[in-house]
Amino acid sequence: MSEEALAPHFAIEKMYLRDLSFESPLAPKVFTLPFDSTLDLQVKVEHDQVGEHHWHVSLRVTATVRIAEGVAFLAEVEQAGLFAIANFPQADMQGLLHSYCPTLLFPYLRETIASLSLKAGFPPLELQPLNFDQLHQEQMAQAQA
Repeated sequence: MSEEALAPHFAIEKMYLRDLSFESPLAPKVFTLPFDSTLDLQVKVEHDQVGEHHWHVSLRVTATVRIAEGVAFLAEVEQAGLFAIANFPQADMQGLLHSYCPTLLFPYLRETIASLSLKAGFPPLELQPLNFDQLHQEQMAQAQA
């Protein structure tokens, strides 16, 4: 095989919205209440191999916004992507799948959540950037404990 055929290869084949859920259990009363809110954010990254050199990576974020009276709204978004990945050392694959790919997916997910909250009558929920390297390291440490 040629050197070019053995060179590492990474390509985005497709990014798409896989799942979406939005609830506002206190509506319409919530719009008459003070909106002093707190955010609970849950993040989950999953991946699976779907071909010899294709990987499916999904990033699921559940954002629960609470006010004193209860849950103002809950948004759950799963952004996914199909990635062509070949000829990377096994040691690099976990970083690609748990950090690099979710980092590529996050801006799309972030925009979806901001748009959903705005369309539901709330201020846009602008999620802060996430450090997927750090999240992956924390998950690995928890798994070893």
